[in-house]
Amino acid sequence: MSFLGKLFGKEQKQSLDEGLQQTKEGFFAKISKAVAGKSTVDEEVLDNLEEALVGADVGIETTIKIIERIEKRAKQDKYLGTGELNKLLQEEIEAILVDAPENAYKDFSIPEGKRPYVILVVGVNGVGKTTTIGKLAHNYKKAGNQVILGAADTFRAAAVDQLTIWSDRVGVPIVKQAMGSDPSAVAYDTVASAVAKNADVVIIDTAGRLHNKLHLMDELSKIKRAIQKVIPHAPNEVMLVLDGSTGQNAVEQARQFTATTEVTAISVTKLDGTAKGGVVLAIADQFKIPVKYIGVGEKIDDLIIFDKHEFVHSLFSL
Repeated sequence: MSFLGKLFGKEQKQSLDEGLQQTKEGFFAKISKAVAGKSTVDEEVLDNLEEALVGADVGIETTIKIIERIEKRAKQDKYLGTGELNKLLQEEIEAILVDAPENAYKDFSIPEGKRPYVILVVGVNGVGKTTTIGKLAHNYKKAGNQVILGAADTFRAAAVDQLTIWSDRVGVPIVKQAMGSDPSAVAYDTVASAVAKNADVVIIDTAGRLHNKLHLMDELSKIKRAIQKVIPHAPNEVMLVLDGSTGQNAVEQARQFTATTEVTAISVTKLDGTAKGGVVLAIADQFKIPVKYIGVGEKIDDLIIFDKHEFVHSLFSL
């Protein structure tokens, strides 16, 4: 059994299966159609597989890579039949997904010597950034950690208000200032409060703007410098939140953010409401950054730790 299955059990596996329902219905149906009546992997099968992958928003570059691998292995191993092709496709898709670094933790505990563990969350407005922060706070708290939120998106009053609602809902403190305040000052106050209170986890929201990349880069750099005045090793993680339902637009956002700041982990939200779940493959393949969490529903527990084996298994199960 995979780590995800052991950690979360049947309930989380069910959430994953249900969350990917729209993607796998279209994806699996197209793959079944691609191999219907075929006994060998020929050009027609490969063309149909390519269409299925692109249709699930896997993206052209990643799709071509998968098709070329399948073509090579089919010639070498003489795979026959639907079941064997499905198995081969699952293996190649899983191989595309990036493994987390060996030193990365796979649950909501905190690595030794990293308290408080500081997470800087980036992403454009509307991708589910605030909701993701709230769900992260819930999971860290449920794991026995003391959590503090920092509302450093001071350019939108709604952002501070939404994060405050989540802090109340989860039952964790929040550090905030008036709208228009210096984001780096909020970040500084947040980590200073975390140190004073001996907190375990700090999650800091940042402004979701991309219209001026230079300004965004400067702002994130200032936030990092402010944090490091209190905790030299921070931030421990820079998490980019992307909306999976936007398909290739999410890939473009990832391209812009990774060019602007050092992203170390990705969270893909709203996979439950889209047939474009294949975008997870495109993101992982093109940017070589681990997808750490996926959002598969609106419930507070519907942010789950990403496990590539379980993800691919769910994609191919009806």
